[in-house]
Amino acid sequence: MSAGDKIKNAAEDLTGKAKEAAGKVTNNEELQAEGQADQTKASAKKVGEDVKDVFK
Repeated sequence: MSAGDKIKNAAEDLTGKAKEAAGKVTNNEELQAEGQADQTKASAKKVGEDVKDVFK
């Protein structure tokens, strides 16, 4: 996993956490769900990159 990919995944995860928190504060379930989805995507990408790293 390249450093750039790690940074992008971390940024996507942080963005998701911020959206989820904002959704909770504003009682916006759609924004909260979008934040959770962003976090899930970032986690899936990280797992995929980790698997690639193992087989290098």
